[in-house]
Amino acid sequence: MPSFTNQIANMVQVGPIVEIAVGPSLLYMQTMTKKGKAIPEPVKAVAMIDTGASGTVVTPGLVQQLGLAPVGTSKMSTPSTVSAVEAAVYNLGLAFPNGVSIPSVMALEAPLGGQHIQCLIGRDVLQHCVLNYVGYINQYTLSF
Repeated sequence: MPSFTNQIANMVQVGPIVEIAVGPSLLYMQTMTKKGKAIPEPVKAVAMIDTGASGTVVTPGLVQQLGLAPVGTSKMSTPSTVSAVEAAVYNLGLAFPNGVSIPSVMALEAPLGGQHIQCLIGRDVLQHCVLNYVGYINQYTLSF
């Protein structure tokens, strides 16, 4: 089972973060290749593993860098909203430091204001993983 371990000096304040590559989904890349069109290069992003998020979230700046169009919209609830808000949905691919790639993730676009991250890795991805969070040594392991 491929895995990676990160040790974060101040994990209580910063959270379980990881640098990932975010790009278009595998299906998008295959379609663009068949059409002879350019494929956007993946963008590096700081992501937080968030067991409280039901789905993966990316910032508007991240999807702007990729130049991708949304594939639809969805309602989204957050701790800071009173009622669900409409959010654009993007079909993205994620690559983790251990070489594991998730070829298709339906990610919601939302600002993650005041935070040092550009992405939340939600339970839609985590359902395929084992997360071992060892708080007393500021370390976590994510296994796929």
